[in-house]
Amino acid sequence: MTTPTTALPRTLADLRRSGWVSRPIKVELRDNLVAALRRGDDLFPGILGYEDTVIPEVVNAILAGHDMLFLGEKGQAKSRLMRMLVRFLDPHLPYLDIRRQTISDPNQFPPPRTSAPSATSAFSSFSSPVHEDPYNPITSQGRAFLEAQGENAPIAWWPREDRYAERLAPGTKFADIIGEIDPARLVTGTSMSSEDALHFGLIPRMHRAIFAMNELPDLDDLVQVGLFNILEERDVQIRGHPIKFDIDVLVLFSANPTTYNRSGKVIPQLKDRIGSTIQTHYPRTRDLGIEIMEQETAQSTSSPNPKSEIQNPKFETDFPVVIPRFMKEVVEQMSMTARKSRYIDQASGVSARFSIANYKTMIASARQRAIRLNERPAVPRISDLAHFHASAIGKLELDLMGAHQMTEKQTLDAILAEAVKVVFEEYLGTSALRAESSSPSFPSPPSSSSSPNTLREIAEVFAKGVKIEVGDMLPSSHYEKVIKRVPKIWDKAFEVNASEDPAVRASCIEFILAGLWASDAISRAERHGRVLYEP
Repeated sequence: MTTPTTALPRTLADLRRSGWVSRPIKVELRDNLVAALRRGDDLFPGILGYEDTVIPEVVNAILAGHDMLFLGEKGQAKSRLMRMLVRFLDPHLPYLDIRRQTISDPNQFPPPRTSAPSATSAFSSFSSPVHEDPYNPITSQGRAFLEAQGENAPIAWWPREDRYAERLAPGTKFADIIGEIDPARLVTGTSMSSEDALHFGLIPRMHRAIFAMNELPDLDDLVQVGLFNILEERDVQIRGHPIKFDIDVLVLFSANPTTYNRSGKVIPQLKDRIGSTIQTHYPRTRDLGIEIMEQETAQSTSSPNPKSEIQNPKFETDFPVVIPRFMKEVVEQMSMTARKSRYIDQASGVSARFSIANYKTMIASARQRAIRLNERPAVPRISDLAHFHASAIGKLELDLMGAHQMTEKQTLDAILAEAVKVVFEEYLGTSALRAESSSPSFPSPPSSSSSPNTLREIAEVFAKGVKIEVGDMLPSSHYEKVIKRVPKIWDKAFEVNASEDPAVRASCIEFILAGLWASDAISRAERHGRVLYEP
C-alpha cells in the first residue's frame, strides 16, 4: 500500500531516521522489477503478444542496467512500453525542497548585481534546476543549500508519474534537451564557464528519472553528440565549456528500423553506447490483433471523469452494438493485408491504430443507423465500412513505385476487397459449410467446387435475375424481403443468430454478397452511396 505524502519525512533528519537509502535510478528499477517478478505480477498490463518476445528482452535490459532502444515500425507499442517503465520506480522519491522555502520573492530572478554572493545568499536567490538527492546534491545551489540548512533541510517528494519525460526528435535543438547559456545570468557578471550560467535542458532536469527520445534518427547530429557524451560520461558540455555533473538518468530511445539502419542517420558512437536494442513486432495472428483492437477501443472510449459523456453507460444501454465475429476479422484482416500489399510502403509499416480507427468508424456508422431508424441492437455491416476512408487516409504511406497509378482511396478499396475475400473464403472452406449439391444457375466461388448451404437462398434470388441493393442506411427489414428464410446453418457458420435477428441477418447477407463480389462471382455497381449487386 502506498504511503500518503503527508506521512512521509519532511526534513533531512527525519529522512535519515526513516532508514531511506539513496539508489541510482537503474538500481531502483532493477530492485522493484525483481520484487514484481517474485510476486508474479503482470509486468506490462495491457501489452498483448509480447509475453515471449519483447518483454523478456526488456526485463533483461533492466536487470543489466542498460539504456534501451526500442526498434520497430509505427504502432508497435514502443512509446507505451517506455512509459510503463515508470511502474518500476518507487511511488515517491525524496528531494531537497529548495524552491519551497528559499525564494521569498519569485520575481527577483536573476538577482541584482552585487559583490560576490556568500553561500547563504546564493541559494536564497536561486533554486536548484534538478530534484536534488538529499544525501548527494549535484549542483552548487544544492550543495550550498544543504550546507546552510544541515539536518533541518526541508524534504519534498517526487511522485513516480512525474519522473518520466519524452521528446519527439524532429525539430529538437541542443538547448531543448541538453541546455544553453542563459544570457540573463551573464548580465549579472556570471562567467560562461560557471555552472550558474547554464539553463538546463530536459535531460539534466530529469536527474534521477527517465528520459525518452522518440524517432532517434531524426535527431540533429549535434544533439546526438550531446547524447553520446551523457551516455558515456554522464556530464554536460555546453558551448565548449565542460560542466561536470553526476547526472543519474535512464535514457530510452525509439526508432524505425529502416531509418535507424540507414548509413549516416545515427552516429556510430551513439549506437555503440546504447546497451540493449529491443525489437518490437506486429501481432503474429489475426485473433491477437482483434484482441488488441477491442482492448484499445474499449480504453479509448472510457474516461477517468465519471461525468464524461464518453463514458455514459446510458448511451451504451440505449444504443447497444452487437458485432459479428466476421466483421471484426474483416477489419483486422485489412491491416494484415496492408502489411503485405505491394501498394503500401512497408518500410513505414501499418500501425495498429489503422485497425482501431476503422473499427470505431464501423461501429459509429452502425450506431448512427440504429439511432436514425430506431433499431436495436446496432449490428455493423460491410456497407458500414464504406466510411472507413475518413479514418484510414493518412495512416498508410503509399509505395510510389507499386501504387503510382492508384489514388489513396483506390488503394484502400483494394485492401478492403482483398480482406473481405480472405475472410469470406475462410468461412467457405470449413467442412460444415460444404453443400451436397450446387445450384447450376449460381456461380461457384473460386475456392470451392460446389456452392455452400449458406449461399443457397441467395442463389435462388440471383437465379431469378433479381438485383440486390444494400446500403448503410437501409433498414434491416429491407433484407428480410431479399432473404425470407435464413438457413439454420448460418447461425452455426457465423456464430450469430441470423435466423432470428433481422439486423444480424442483414449483416450476414452483406458479408456474403461482398465476399462473392470480391471473389469475382457476381458484379456490383455503386449508386448514390448504395451498392447494387447483380448476377
